[in-house]
Amino acid sequence: MPIVKLTPSFIATSLTCPPGKTRIEYCDSEVPGLYIAVRDSNLGQGVYYLRWKDTNSKTCHTKLGRTIDIDLAEARKAARQLRNDIALGANLQADARAAKAVPTLNEFFDLHYLPYVKPRKRSWRRDEELYRLRIREKFGNRRLNQISRQQIQLFHTEVLASGLAPGTADAHLRFLKHAFNLAIDWGLLTEKNPAARIPLFAVDNKVENYLDTEQLEDLLTVLRTDANRPVCQIALFLLSTGARLNEALGATWDQIDRDHRVWRIPARSSKSRRARSAPMNDSALEVLSKLDTEGRFAHVFINKETGKPYTTIMKVWTRLRNKAGLPHLRLHDLRHSYASFLVNSGRTLYEVQQILGHSDSKVTERYAHLSSKTLQDAANTASVIIQGAGSKAA
Repeated sequence: MPIVKLTPSFIATSLTCPPGKTRIEYCDSEVPGLYIAVRDSNLGQGVYYLRWKDTNSKTCHTKLGRTIDIDLAEARKAARQLRNDIALGANLQADARAAKAVPTLNEFFDLHYLPYVKPRKRSWRRDEELYRLRIREKFGNRRLNQISRQQIQLFHTEVLASGLAPGTADAHLRFLKHAFNLAIDWGLLTEKNPAARIPLFAVDNKVENYLDTEQLEDLLTVLRTDANRPVCQIALFLLSTGARLNEALGATWDQIDRDHRVWRIPARSSKSRRARSAPMNDSALEVLSKLDTEGRFAHVFINKETGKPYTTIMKVWTRLRNKAGLPHLRLHDLRHSYASFLVNSGRTLYEVQQILGHSDSKVTERYAHLSSKTLQDAANTASVIIQGAGSKAA
């Protein structure tokens, strides 16, 4: 058991086992009892331990963490804290047994989090993707009480540094905050949320593309002539109603009331989780009139190859938008364009909010800048009054 002054450099370059030995302990000269155990099967890394004696003078060992998970400063801080706790009469063995009762993040996600959010959160698949691609590898094998705020903050920064967008990095942090809050609510973690108070990057990366007259004509030419009629009809329906894609794909014929020109969107399909009635204009009704699914299927839009409702149309949409010379145009931009049609025609933001089903007027206010002409016409009404009053005085 060589006693050395542990340094970051030593840990990075000298964690080796002498020939003929399967294990060695490098004891820290700065903090009594702290050592790194290195095995010949895992050279280059080791595990921090604290050696101490219980009330019966029995030597005990408490694992602090792997050298690849915590740095030397963290290990020394933990060792000093444990030595202080021992001096004050703490029972580390009992504490260790209690700590083992805390689930790992993998156990928590698979057994608790995912079963809870699946029936409650429409975007649970996004959570599953975030966890599977990055979070599981980083934190999955650690117990909930072994994940620190500093580790999460570093992970948040690493996600951004890997080339992903700030919004994607923030999505990982939001997931962790939510997960730890649930763990605390359910009594699986008694400590504070380690992801709390870590600031988001909060970069405004919202992209909104609006079709001008020429672009609209190019798109409509493609949607009215392309051979893939079902997907073209879906896109035309989105452009004619301002609906979200999942609302359109989930539409059923019993929700359509042609006589009153209304499409009743149920709460389960609405992002706001509230049922709403969407007015249908002539172009939306024209799309419905050209479909051959009524009376044969429950859903409005059916994939003829599978005989089932569409779940995605992205592959075909990518081809269609490229064909129209609009490679940047997203399906959701059809909703934005529909809103721009309304605003630019002088409709109020309140009307736009009700038609689009926004639960908060602040969401609709993004369209306030679209029509300077409409606002100018409104301002000119005051000018007419002022000039009229002035002419009488003259």
